[in-house]
Amino acid sequence: MNELKGKIGLITGAAMGLGKHLAKRLAAEGCDLVICDIKKEEIESAKEELVREIGARVIALNADVTSEEDVKNMVAAAVKEFSRIDLLVCNAGLSFSGTIHEIELPAWRKIIDVNLYGYFLCVREVSRIMKENKYGAIVQINSRTGKRGSAKNAAYAASKGGGIVLTQSLSAELAEFNIRVNCVCPGPLFESNLWQNVLFKDYSKRYGISEDEVKERYLKEIPLGRGCEYDDVANVVIFLLSDQANYMTGQAVNVTGGATVW
Repeated sequence: MNELKGKIGLITGAAMGLGKHLAKRLAAEGCDLVICDIKKEEIESAKEELVREIGARVIALNADVTSEEDVKNMVAAAVKEFSRIDLLVCNAGLSFSGTIHEIELPAWRKIIDVNLYGYFLCVREVSRIMKENKYGAIVQINSRTGKRGSAKNAAYAASKGGGIVLTQSLSAELAEFNIRVNCVCPGPLFESNLWQNVLFKDYSKRYGISEDEVKERYLKEIPLGRGCEYDDVANVVIFLLSDQANYMTGQAVNVTGGATVW
């Protein structure tokens, strides 16, 4: 506990699911927070929950990571409230599955915009502040799909693969300012909104099997025999944000139960 005490963190896509859980974990580690999401009512609710349950010092902002104006305003509001930003977690993400002949071009572009352009834009603006203080730690929530690809899910895989190379590029560029950039590549988060509301249904329809059978199919690929949980991801994120990882940058860390070995 208190690995991040006194630090100022900004988390995108924090209204629900993994992003909300990460906000709670960072707050429990002593971090003051700026939480952001495109979902206005949900991000306000997440703030109230953080204050009520943890007593965190937190502000909530409605922001679209694909909007340059929104991201600039988000960073300005964070600096106005806390004077600086020490930590950035780029969690906002989007996925639509489908073959290359099924997915429409606007959907392909939207995935790239949120998962890749939005990541770049947030790092670009936040790192301006970090450079002034000669300190920063950035973590992108990526995916094992960014390393191994995914049939009938090419847009998402391309956005995540691009995110890994972008992480490596940014880490090299920002190292002279003592800013570290890493990403975390989780395995299937079966409890997440993405799996519960989208992927189980999509894969069930695609493979002609039940949703329970979809889960079993994926579990067979995981040597440790279970899906990835929010705390599995949060434990690694907190480590990478902390000073214990001050010699780690440009890494894409697997949290996959052994399903991805490179």
